[in-house]
Amino acid sequence: MKANTFKRLINLWPPFLLTGIHATHVSADYHEVDCELRQRWYNRNYVGTHFGGSLFAMTDAWYMLMLMHILGKDYYVWDQRAAIDFIAPGRGTITARFRLDTATLAEIRSKTESGEKYLPEFIVPLHDQSGALVARVTKTLYIRKKPAKR
Repeated sequence: MKANTFKRLINLWPPFLLTGIHATHVSADYHEVDCELRQRWYNRNYVGTHFGGSLFAMTDAWYMLMLMHILGKDYYVWDQRAAIDFIAPGRGTITARFRLDTATLAEIRSKTESGEKYLPEFIVPLHDQSGALVARVTKTLYIRKKPAKR
């Protein structure tokens, strides 16, 4: 699927659409994704800052989806674990950037070439519009090359 089509469709996906999460950039090779969460009345918590669940949700599935597109149908790719550290109250527009470089992709392919599972960790910082760190999410993925068909 072309990245522009993917971006349009993912922005209509109800878990993102209904929380205000919006992909602003998806590179043609799926190596880069940027997304944002604008503060609205429906994603504020009791004290007027971003609801923590929305901050956490804005990091969900991106690395899994990117790797599924890059590695193709020969691999299993799943989100396995995630943790969030809240650093400061989130206000205004929050942004997240997801990047996969060639060294990381080469390591994934190397670690999984014999059919073993690989559990890489990715750190995703969330920043407000002034650049201040609001939260840090650690994502662990499960990646395994599918067995060859007989």
